[in-house]
Amino acid sequence: MTPELLDKLSRFREQALARDIPSADVERWIGTARPCAILNPRADGPVVGRLGGPVMIPADEPDPVCPLVASIDLAALPKYATDLPLPPDGHLLLFAYPDVDLIGGSDSLGDAVYIPAGTAVEERQVDLEPDNEVAQMNFPQGRLCLRTDVSLPYHQEILDPGPPPVSKRLPDHPYVSELQDAWEGMPGDGIDFHPGLQIGGYAEDEYREEDPAVIAGRLAATEIRPEDWVLLAQWYSGVDGLGMACFWWAIAKQDLAARRFDRVFAAMTNNP
Repeated sequence: MTPELLDKLSRFREQALARDIPSADVERWIGTARPCAILNPRADGPVVGRLGGPVMIPADEPDPVCPLVASIDLAALPKYATDLPLPPDGHLLLFAYPDVDLIGGSDSLGDAVYIPAGTAVEERQVDLEPDNEVAQMNFPQGRLCLRTDVSLPYHQEILDPGPPPVSKRLPDHPYVSELQDAWEGMPGDGIDFHPGLQIGGYAEDEYREEDPAVIAGRLAATEIRPEDWVLLAQWYSGVDGLGMACFWWAIAKQDLAARRFDRVFAAMTNNP
């Protein structure tokens, strides 16, 4: 991590200790920290992608079935910005189908497409029925600028599959609520509903239940254990009518290493 992010964790340590959280618990929590990239239209950093825009994909790529949320220039994303083994160049396209009626279902609500550098592309249309509610949504448009940050877990529970399945508090972190409150007390932390993206880190969910990446892994029902899934990206939609929606794309670690972005699973939450 960069010195700036280490300094932020040091300031968090001071806040947590001031709340009388035992030092060993604070250090154990800090040990879970992950770097992440915040891509925000309002940030002052370099441009690393854009929200919306034309869908530019290879001729042999199937037609998209979801609207385009963003395209990310991976060559412009510093390697240290996340701890994900992302390709060093090319573009990552993120597509979403934010339908609140499908929340919690077994179907992925989006896709990810990786386009290696130098690949010939052509503009493609996303054809949805005109009366489809998603087709009528005005997705945000504009450039995405980089800010690097550090992310700590936002969830408080894990699911013991049982039988019967039982939700349990994070067993190694008895002070999880106090630690998260201390983190939210840091300037600039907590959920920020800008219409941008977070790449890597932990997914934020206001309900603070299970890790959303693990939930996505369970919904995907693949041969890969849900606990081996990580957050690829999270989008704070900013779409009219879904201003409080969080949408995320999760991927199994081994699929990410193999660049199997076709195996991404997307899900969402919404607080109307």
